[in-house]
Amino acid sequence: MSSDASENMSNAAEKVIRIAGSITVDELAQALGLSVTALIGELFRNGIVATINQRLDFETAEIMIEELGFANVRLERKNTTTKISDGYRKELSEHAVSRPPVVAVMGHVDHGKTTLLDTLLHKKTVENEAGGITQHISAYQLEHDGRMITFLDTPGHEAFAAIRQHGAMLTDIVVIVVAADDGVKPQTVEAIKFAQGANAKIVVAINKIDREGADVPRTMADLSTHGLQPEEWGGDIIMVPVSAKTGEGLEKLLESILLVADVEDLKADVDIPAEGLVIESHMETGKGSVVNLLVTGGELKVGEFVTAGNVYGKIRTMLDFQGKPKGKATPSTPVTVTGFKDLPNFGDRFFEQKDEKTARKMALLNAQEAANEAMSANVTSTDLLRMMQSVDNSKIFNVIVKGDVLGSVTSVVDSLKLIDTKGEVTLNIVATGVGDVTENDVYMAAGDGNTVIYGFNISVPTNIAKLAARDNVAIRNYRVIYELLDDAKTSMEGLLGEEIVESELGAMKVMGVFRITKTEAIAGGKVTKGKVIPGAMVRVKHGNEIIGEAEVASVEKERIEAKELIEGEIGGLALKTEKKIPMEVDDKLEFFTRERKKRTLD
Repeated sequence: MSSDASENMSNAAEKVIRIAGSITVDELAQALGLSVTALIGELFRNGIVATINQRLDFETAEIMIEELGFANVRLERKNTTTKISDGYRKELSEHAVSRPPVVAVMGHVDHGKTTLLDTLLHKKTVENEAGGITQHISAYQLEHDGRMITFLDTPGHEAFAAIRQHGAMLTDIVVIVVAADDGVKPQTVEAIKFAQGANAKIVVAINKIDREGADVPRTMADLSTHGLQPEEWGGDIIMVPVSAKTGEGLEKLLESILLVADVEDLKADVDIPAEGLVIESHMETGKGSVVNLLVTGGELKVGEFVTAGNVYGKIRTMLDFQGKPKGKATPSTPVTVTGFKDLPNFGDRFFEQKDEKTARKMALLNAQEAANEAMSANVTSTDLLRMMQSVDNSKIFNVIVKGDVLGSVTSVVDSLKLIDTKGEVTLNIVATGVGDVTENDVYMAAGDGNTVIYGFNISVPTNIAKLAARDNVAIRNYRVIYELLDDAKTSMEGLLGEEIVESELGAMKVMGVFRITKTEAIAGGKVTKGKVIPGAMVRVKHGNEIIGEAEVASVEKERIEAKELIEGEIGGLALKTEKKIPMEVDDKLEFFTRERKKRTLD
């Protein structure tokens, strides 16, 4: 940070940032008035590899504020006595019982995470995912040696960093899948960081050992450079060679997971009100809100009232991961429920309440708390003025994002924000929502002018498509996230306009001037560099002064029209001019091409 910036900040009034215990990189950047890219860069320089949605604990955020030179900014722990999250029981009672481990499967795209789960669960899910890439968190359970294990299949594409991070936060053990024929990749490293940040135990599955080129020792060596030391080499990380295709090594992988779970002695209380986490939520016709939950404590039963953030409801139906009815769910069990009045946010904690009145009251309290936090954002008049001055209406990209589930919408929005436009194009998220594109979406897009509606894994009803065509509203629907992002990037590039690009061709020393008029100049000389061709532009320089610019109409060599003159050759030129250029012997001619090119963000 510049000394001027630090000095200005030191003269400003003290600014207090209040957090409950952690803050995302995006939230901290906004609070400090920094670009997310700048903050991520500073974190990297301090040895922290972070993404826009990664959470920083209180101490790390405090250190970063100090490192960045914000002398007038103070971080303060927020008093959360009125928040529902106080219901989260970190201290177990003496009556706590053993529970199944919750295992997240992470790794680089195409390294075989979902295929591995398919083989374990004897079901096919890859073919149901667009492009063979997991798009949501999916929760499953299986039994091994009479014990249950809960698996979370998390997305591997970088655009789903937000979902994958929540996956790490939900889990006890992270199985990092690495292809033996491909080795450690950026998303592998990211998964390791997420697991370590969530204090989850790590087990490595070195997959695709059946493939030609598979090299298990090399893969283990790659992992060791990222802080994962194999047990075989004196470390504490279990690494199991497996083949998701043939099933080899999967029994040992399950045994290793249960071994780690035994060491951790995982327990939960069951004689308390049910609580847990929202894994996913979406709307379904005839069912309303459909919510995937992971129970972490107590026993969740059909008919109970629950709150999750500012949403409440009564559990109307409950299904297990196979879609079979379930009367109650114990700790570490994933279930799909209906009955919430609205969609709870992905990652929210849910809590059982004694009756509907209490549930409604707690949801209202949380809504008020969230509103108070939004209103207390420290945006100064100077910040506001700076933001207003930086907006160029011709370079605002307006989008409405609709997705099949809330987690997808969050990830699409987060990924759109990460498209680097170098500050030249402003991304404006007009609205977001879960479900198909509606009339209201089209009307909103038409009202805001040049707004694009992006759909992800949804459908566009025929009547809505006709309405959009009538109102000249673009609806672009995708099933694969990176195709959507490529489209957005191209659209943003279209707002950058064109640029004039000049390319140097050559130079000539004038040895004779034969004719000069208002529209023409005829001269001869020797090419001293490069080449001269008809159609090229030319600057006429007298000493260091540019006295005119023209276009080469024709080139002659030995009094015969030629296609070019190259370095060392002597010839004549006919130039087209817009005004008379007082060219003289010994003047220098510099030749170049000039063209318009569309600007890109690369």
